[in-house]
Amino acid sequence: MNSYENLRAQAVALRREGLSRRQIRDRLKVSNNDLLNRLVAGEPAPEWTRRPNAKDGLRERARELRREGKTYDQIELELGVSRSSVSLWVRDLPRPPRRTREEASAIARRGWERTLALREEERQRTKAAAKAEIGALSDRELFLIGVGLYWAEGAKSKPYERREAVIFVNSDPDMIRIYLAWLDLLGVERERLRFCVMIHESADVTEAEQYWADLVGASPGAFTKTTLKKHNPKTVRKNVGADYRGCLVVRVRQGADLYRRIEGWWYGIVLEAGSETREECPN
Repeated sequence: MNSYENLRAQAVALRREGLSRRQIRDRLKVSNNDLLNRLVAGEPAPEWTRRPNAKDGLRERARELRREGKTYDQIELELGVSRSSVSLWVRDLPRPPRRTREEASAIARRGWERTLALREEERQRTKAAAKAEIGALSDRELFLIGVGLYWAEGAKSKPYERREAVIFVNSDPDMIRIYLAWLDLLGVERERLRFCVMIHESADVTEAEQYWADLVGASPGAFTKTTLKKHNPKTVRKNVGADYRGCLVVRVRQGADLYRRIEGWWYGIVLEAGSETREECPN
């Protein structure tokens, strides 16, 4: 037996005793990795040296599902892995019977529901992160928000119809809350406010009136007669159901001077926003 064959025999014996490549290298004083590879060629590594694969559990589960007759689509959906991984893990197992059209439709539906759920999770994460960016509002920030809010949603005087009145109409309760907080900031007394509900006659008018009264915390005396919109059967309305409560009109009595100030504030914002000397927003 030549020296190589003798060295290989020793390496094989050590391998079968359960030694690792490093241990064999140190025991036989072999510094060349190519030579070490040839010496232990064909001998499996001992189990204790095998590094666990993070997907071993998924692989075994995939094989179990395949034996149960699951399709690639079903395994992908349940385990959340790629088709290529499923194929690699189960390709030696027999194929399940061809599924019916109803089964295929059910699988596609569950896949789409899963996609929608993931999209909703992402949507909620984005909204939560954006909400956290706002923090506490200063009085000046609320003031500017209120001016923009009124100019977007409030009544405005026209050159052909001079009506300097402060009237705000909206169906969004959060918009109403912000608007009232803005009026409080401006020092507008709640006694100067008058409210009116505008709603389709086919809705639950009484419930809507109570909802808006509770929201603004006003007495029945602060509300004028509800305005009912005539129902048109030919119109397909989207604003129906239990959440439909019409719109709330908020009017400030003796508000001409306030209206003029709002208009001035708004054009001050427009002028400043268009100024060439305005500092750019920080990155």
